[in-house]
Amino acid sequence: MTKSDEKEASSVTQAYTPGLKVKRSTVINEIRRLPIPGEILVKEGDTVGFDKIVARAMSTGDPNIVLVCNQLDVTSEDIQIYMTKKIGDPIKKGDIIAKRSFLFGMFKSVCTSPIDGTLEQLSEVSGTAIIRALPIPVELESFIPGKIVRTIPREGVEIQTHAAVIQGIFGIGGEGHGELILVTKSNDEIMEASMVNSSHKGKIIAGGSYLSLEVLKKAVEIGVNGIVVGGMDQEDLIKFLGYEIGVAITGQEETKLTLILTEGFGNMPMSKRTFNLLKDFEGYMCAINGTTQIRAGVIRPEIIIPHDKVSYNKDEDNKLLEGMKKGIAVRIIRQPYFGAIGTVTDLPVELQKVDTGSLVRVVEVLLENEKKVTVPRANVEIIEE
Repeated sequence: MTKSDEKEASSVTQAYTPGLKVKRSTVINEIRRLPIPGEILVKEGDTVGFDKIVARAMSTGDPNIVLVCNQLDVTSEDIQIYMTKKIGDPIKKGDIIAKRSFLFGMFKSVCTSPIDGTLEQLSEVSGTAIIRALPIPVELESFIPGKIVRTIPREGVEIQTHAAVIQGIFGIGGEGHGELILVTKSNDEIMEASMVNSSHKGKIIAGGSYLSLEVLKKAVEIGVNGIVVGGMDQEDLIKFLGYEIGVAITGQEETKLTLILTEGFGNMPMSKRTFNLLKDFEGYMCAINGTTQIRAGVIRPEIIIPHDKVSYNKDEDNKLLEGMKKGIAVRIIRQPYFGAIGTVTDLPVELQKVDTGSLVRVVEVLLENEKKVTVPRANVEIIEE
């Protein structure tokens, strides 16, 4: 290899960005932010659990338009004459906000408020009143247990904890937590409906290569908080949700549980490394978040398992900054080996021709099944251990 080749190879390696995390021991600094300015309820140095309310804000209620003049059968320019409430007045649902008497008071027509709120506006053009609903409290939970290391005035907090972290390929559902339980004996076993029972209510169940729509429905019925599995059919997921999944971001689905696929769609054995790590922490409380973004600003679904088993070794993270090299764990992210896990055995400098006819840099990978494959470097991502 010439010096120019070495320099070029080095620049390619340094440019490579670490991908999927499967880490037994790391320090997490989780920043939790309110969607709108609010009040911080904890202070630096406090210790919090999984579901501690750390901040709170009040979101403005929705406006509700009331057709006052239509209901009273009067002209819009006369709305002020018939109002019994003035702008700024608090109002209860069912309160009379306007009334009209006719035929010497023998008959009355009234307009009542459909909601609790505040009279915000009257219009002499449309003859309507706008009642603003009561403010809605927005509470921010800690999500993970740990120490408050920083408070951000009116915005949120930073929580630090020591934990194992596993990132998946795809997920749905928001944040949750529960005791981690493995329901399969191996990474390539299918998760069957018979493996899920009432004892799993409120738990995070994990393991295996595949689950069906039947398993998902049963888990929801029982009250399982989350599922971590190798893969499932995309068609089953669409049937479960009732609509096709958007390409922008997931995590807001009303699914009653969080689902994380560690490998992808289809029957895909969970990585042995991931399965063994989950097995080691079976019985631990963990946090789970299915939020996924696959475009710019990639967000991975993840499982966080707080623990104090192993001291954090910063040198392990520094190794990843060195980029791809022999011996590092990687995942193949494109066909025909999509989802396969392996170890880098060689990084040839010379460009090689691939099936498309293009000349690209490649990497040789020894897969978990002992098969050695050569794929473009762009088709793999580093697994953080």
